[in-house]
Amino acid sequence: MNDIYVTGHRNPDTDSIVASMAYAQLRNALGDREYKAVRIGAINDETQRLLDHFQMEAPPLVKNMRTQIRDLNYDPTPALNSSVTIHLAWKTMSSGTINVVPIVDENGHLYGMLSAGDIATFDMRTLNQNRVDDVPVFNLLSVLEGSLVNEYRVERDSVSGEVYIALPLYYQDQALTNSDSILICGDQPEIVEQAIQSHVNCVILCRAEVKPEWACCEDTVIISTPLTARRVSRLIYQALPVARIGKHGEILAFHLSDYLDDAQEIMLKSRFRSYPVLDENEQVVGTISRFHLLKPQRKQVVLVDHNEAAQSVPGLEQVEILEIIDHHRLADIQTGQPIRVRNEPVGSTNTIITAMYQENGIVPPPKIAGLMAGAILSDTVMFKSPTCTKRDIAMAERLARFAKISLEELGKELFSSGVSDGKSAEELFKTDYKQFHISGQNIGVSQITCADAEHVLQRREEFLSVMEAEKARRGYHLVILMITDVLKEGSYLLYVGSDETIRQAFGVDPHDHQVFLPGVMSRKKQIIPMLTALWG
Repeated sequence: MNDIYVTGHRNPDTDSIVASMAYAQLRNALGDREYKAVRIGAINDETQRLLDHFQMEAPPLVKNMRTQIRDLNYDPTPALNSSVTIHLAWKTMSSGTINVVPIVDENGHLYGMLSAGDIATFDMRTLNQNRVDDVPVFNLLSVLEGSLVNEYRVERDSVSGEVYIALPLYYQDQALTNSDSILICGDQPEIVEQAIQSHVNCVILCRAEVKPEWACCEDTVIISTPLTARRVSRLIYQALPVARIGKHGEILAFHLSDYLDDAQEIMLKSRFRSYPVLDENEQVVGTISRFHLLKPQRKQVVLVDHNEAAQSVPGLEQVEILEIIDHHRLADIQTGQPIRVRNEPVGSTNTIITAMYQENGIVPPPKIAGLMAGAILSDTVMFKSPTCTKRDIAMAERLARFAKISLEELGKELFSSGVSDGKSAEELFKTDYKQFHISGQNIGVSQITCADAEHVLQRREEFLSVMEAEKARRGYHLVILMITDVLKEGSYLLYVGSDETIRQAFGVDPHDHQVFLPGVMSRKKQIIPMLTALWG
């Protein structure tokens, strides 16, 4: 795991999306580790217009930041094909600290699992048996480091039979009278001749001279090996394919995308020491054991444009927060160790990030500069929001020069288009929706910024219905929708909750769940502070 994720808040606005892209670009330009911009919500219409204007792609969507199997230092154990020999499997295990290896089929998909215990059990069992069945000839040649004497005449691909060593007379007689046998012998040409005449299945010559006429034999597989007869007698059994002794069928496995807490629960209910890990294509990439769960490597995250847990990525408690860059009030996010926090009273997070480019002596690429200028225009409502500062204006103008664009024309493009009639009231409400916890009161505040509020208000009853459902589902005290009109320089408030709260907080007389607040353009600097003052 090398990526550091940079993300804005849920239901991201333009400032949030662009801030993640711009900061990731800055850190990568500085030669740091790979920073990756992501988003945790859908792209709204305004942001999409800005991205399309500069021909840029939106960051990829991440549903949550829970620790996954891919985040752990699992063992990149080699996977063995089901046809490889037991001998090779044992050498693979012996070469390192591997006790279990996955077995895969010809497509690379999981077939089974093979442990050192499986090999030991099989090896002990062969001490009390003399027979081996269907051993591939290729496997025998590999394990015995041998050559096939009659490779141009014999047509067998595998051999079977009782295993005999041609030393004591008793075993010689049995081997030579039983064609269903595998005979191991030394430099004993007369015995080899008799074995060929008896049509035994296989003769293995150990450190013996090979007669040319044996190459013409058609019925008996004849193998020459430099190994001793004693060693050959044991290695024959290890020439079998691992598929014969490994566990297969329903194998408990985990995918890279599986979550750590789910895996822990499953492991506690099973008795296995090691489990295969599969990728999205069902290919085996390694193994994992309980040991790997003791100190999980958490995802590393930089938060931009927010510092409130309710607005952040699901699974935040499982990540390691490295840094926060924001222009909102300090909220409730806690960290396990000191981190860098940059929080400044400006109108846009991108104003702060522009300053960071400047401090590091890096000029943002033209397209990124254009996006950042657009984000500042968006969050300051074309510099009309009370959150806007002289610094926002100066930084936006500087970025516009880098991008060779007109701020006025870009602002008109962002805000002139109406709110999409093709979206449901719930989709529009959730586009820029944030949750807040203020002095024991839980509230939700959404904002729609447009150039024609009257058109949006035609769907007033739809919005109120969505807000009533949200209030009931979440148990909120108050749910507000700000419909901010850029041209009127004010906001209509639709709300569900206490009329008295609205009256006291904003000094107006509400009527039928609606009020108009002239000059109110900012959720963070005007709506939330007023409610905080009331309840605080």
